[in-house]
Amino acid sequence: MKSKKTFAIVMITGMLGLSSCGHTIVYVHKPPPAKAIVEIKPTKPYPKAVWIPGHWKWSKKRQKYIWVKGHWKKVKKEKTWIAGHWKKTPYGWIWINGHWN
Repeated sequence: MKSKKTFAIVMITGMLGLSSCGHTIVYVHKPPPAKAIVEIKPTKPYPKAVWIPGHWKWSKKRQKYIWVKGHWKKVKKEKTWIAGHWKKTPYGWIWINGHWN
């Protein structure tokens, strides 16, 4: 009986942990600005750095798009950075996060 109770507690805790890590999709009805802000890349801070370009982010609080500056990120071994982007859906625009592939 005790093992079933322990199992249930572990499962519930795990599910709560996963749900808090989940990505919430926010649909934005206004399209993102067509043009990116031109940024001057600072000097590469170390040899294995890749530039992550800036992008437009929807600010729910301000109800408008705001610019997120680009930055350097450490390259993951044998991986390529896939930039984030806005995708149009039937419900509005959604942000697809950048990731290593």
